[in-house]
Amino acid sequence: MESQTHAISFFTNSSVRLDILKQRAFNLRWASVPEGVIPLTAADPDFPCAPEIADAIAKYAKDRYFSYGAPEGLASFKASLASFYQTKRNVPVSPAMTLPVDSAAYGIYIICKTYLQPGDEAIIFDPVDFLFKYSIEAQSARAVSFAIPASTEQVNFQDLQKLITPKTRMICLCNPLNPTGKVFTPAELEELGRIACENDLLILNDEIWSDIVFQPHTFTSIATISEEIRKRTITVTGFSKSYGLAGLRIGAIMAHTQEHFTSLFQASLHQSTVHGANILSQVAASAALDSCGYWLDGFLQHLGAMRNRCVDTFNSIDGFHCIAPEGCYVAWVDITKTGHSAEYIQQLLLEKAKVAVVPGLPQWFGAGAEGHFRVSFASSNEIIEEALARIKSVMS
Repeated sequence: MESQTHAISFFTNSSVRLDILKQRAFNLRWASVPEGVIPLTAADPDFPCAPEIADAIAKYAKDRYFSYGAPEGLASFKASLASFYQTKRNVPVSPAMTLPVDSAAYGIYIICKTYLQPGDEAIIFDPVDFLFKYSIEAQSARAVSFAIPASTEQVNFQDLQKLITPKTRMICLCNPLNPTGKVFTPAELEELGRIACENDLLILNDEIWSDIVFQPHTFTSIATISEEIRKRTITVTGFSKSYGLAGLRIGAIMAHTQEHFTSLFQASLHQSTVHGANILSQVAASAALDSCGYWLDGFLQHLGAMRNRCVDTFNSIDGFHCIAPEGCYVAWVDITKTGHSAEYIQQLLLEKAKVAVVPGLPQWFGAGAEGHFRVSFASSNEIIEEALARIKSVMS
């Protein structure tokens, strides 16, 4: 109880160093927006990371040796990741089958590079983060959209079967789903896995948001459903969402067959030193997995309160509708009843409310994002309250 109380203290307004964020937080955030604008944009916390992470980096750096690391990754990080997945996710991950990469985004790219050829097809959700479509099209393959409604209704994966052609090679699963916050149920995952098995398809399984799930919802990894499904699943994860390590550029790929791991390793170019995961970043991620569970628990408790406040406020504004996200710390706001486009609302809020949001444009999330905007609520209560008050004042 004491550690949880201690963790909550990390997520007060006094913890948010705007002076530092305005120098370092790019990607549409504090360092990228005009003075006076509150950026509820990229999903990146406003809070500093857990102290154990900074301590681990400092301890490693104190010896002043920054030699080349093993191309397959730091053994201690691989062990920490495998242990976490075995104990917290019930997934039998072998350290030898884990590959640290310089971000979850690059992990998605490597999987597409390894398994897609020009003219192939891969199924992605709609709406979903643009990185899936980008990684697929970078291989001269085609991204085929499967609509996932922003609701709590169970997805009918029978509609997915209709999208499969002789050119289909892969299904891309994003669980929890950015930007809607949907957390897939075991029954839905079992159905998706069955379809993949029956059609001999690979499952690209993005679990970067898997730590951010709000009660009473629970996360299930598709790799736990059955051994048959697990063997055709390749999982990607990262540490930017859970632990605030976006700038360290660290993620990981987990394979469940030697054939998959060997192919992915070769495609990664790690063995040539053209690419590779930063050693300090692996040290940081290992510290996060091994020592920072208490910090993550406190972060989740804070995020739950921010989620509720955002949902309540958005649903009190005429023309706005927001379903409480089951996971992720983003709110997906339906503004179709305002009669305005997402781009118009985004510009209105930026100019009049001085709040930056992400519009639901096809280039960011797909065609299914039309009529929505996304906000990140990974900030302090005071900053979120101020942003919401500004939005409500302009829209009233």
